[in-house]
Amino acid sequence: MRVHFIAIGGSAMHNLALALHQKGYTVTGSDDEIFDPAKTRLANAGLLPDKEGWYPERITKELDAVVLGMHARIDNPELLRAQELGLKIYSYPEYLYEQSKDKLRIVVGGSHGKTTTTAMILHVLAHCGIEADYMVGAQLKGFDVMVRLSHTAKVMVIEGDEYLTSPIDRMPKFHLYKPNVAIITGIEWDHINVFPTFDIYKEQFAKYVDLIEEGGTLIYCDDDKEVHDVALHNKRTDIAKLPYDVPEYKVTDGITYLTGYDTPVALNIFGRHNLLNLTAARYACSEIGIRDDQFNEAISSFGGASKRLELVKKNDSCAVYKDFAHAPSKLRATIHAMREQYPDRRLVACMELHTFSSLTQEFLQQYRNTMNEADVRCVYFSQHALQLKKLPPLDPEAVREAFGGDVKVFTDSKEMIDFVITLFRNNDSPSNLLMMSSGNFDGIDFAILADEILKQ
Repeated sequence: MRVHFIAIGGSAMHNLALALHQKGYTVTGSDDEIFDPAKTRLANAGLLPDKEGWYPERITKELDAVVLGMHARIDNPELLRAQELGLKIYSYPEYLYEQSKDKLRIVVGGSHGKTTTTAMILHVLAHCGIEADYMVGAQLKGFDVMVRLSHTAKVMVIEGDEYLTSPIDRMPKFHLYKPNVAIITGIEWDHINVFPTFDIYKEQFAKYVDLIEEGGTLIYCDDDKEVHDVALHNKRTDIAKLPYDVPEYKVTDGITYLTGYDTPVALNIFGRHNLLNLTAARYACSEIGIRDDQFNEAISSFGGASKRLELVKKNDSCAVYKDFAHAPSKLRATIHAMREQYPDRRLVACMELHTFSSLTQEFLQQYRNTMNEADVRCVYFSQHALQLKKLPPLDPEAVREAFGGDVKVFTDSKEMIDFVITLFRNNDSPSNLLMMSSGNFDGIDFAILADEILKQ
């Protein structure tokens, strides 16, 4: 098979290219800019284009498929050439379905918790010796790539993103996967640039349920009002519906234990939202025959997905964590998890407004009181990010008022970091730092920051 990638440098796209290369396909690609880690990983596999840019002459009738990335525009010269030749053009999710249509597909959907739940399922399957293909949205420990496609696996686990499929297909990605087992972890308005009202956004999840294969299973978070509503109003009788909630647990000496079993199960993760994700993963694994005792043994060694309440460094009186939290409910849940796990420590929480939605004046109101459980609350945003997203300027005072409470707002990341370091330098009591963003606070090195904090 010969497959060409238009916009091969994207995070998802280059991982799919690597997966097909490992499967034995002939892979080529183009892009107008490619950055690390994609650049190095493609180069190591011999897949890095010899020069950047778009070259229609690379598109020939010999290609079996063209995969189109979201980064490409509808007037991309390579896309136009492929259309002219009548080649089969796939979006990224379309091609994943093409590769998995003969497998049992477990699809993890939801506004938050997708990556962690997917990672948990994969961790358990690997521990139990069950071969699986997968697509996950973050690099996982023990997995070389974010996409695996094989000739032999009978199961595929897919992180089901609700964002758009491609420049020429405005359908949400997870509408294309046709799951046998579908999970919904939570529903909270996001991607305001694509789904201008909450009702439109929520409707995408109702359609996702409608697309479950006949005889399939819906696993849904009954703790989430909106998810409960979607499941309740769905009239399908040809699928099983399995609601889940927070399992029994306790926190002792900074360790979270599952307590609903003969022997308490010690975990490396913590937080109510992670326990919900764990239960969704348990139900999904049960669908393919994994027993509770097997699941418990496996999950006890799960250390979390990258940037999902990820410990950077710690000592006896301080811990520095980073997290992908950016949506309002995830912000609240992550801060609550830190407060519950370390009830006697002061908590300094910093978050970055980075996504299109979070930088929109209308959406900002969703963040009210989400950081109240932290002792010190900092919010950072970049005026440059607003310019890149072609959004109007934000007034820091308006951001402070939107969050409510005593929130300190920064537009210079260095000023925020200096403020945080000073807080720890002038404090002798046990304290933790939590850094939350879907970006990186303009390139902060979290390890260096943690060293500065811990030496105070």
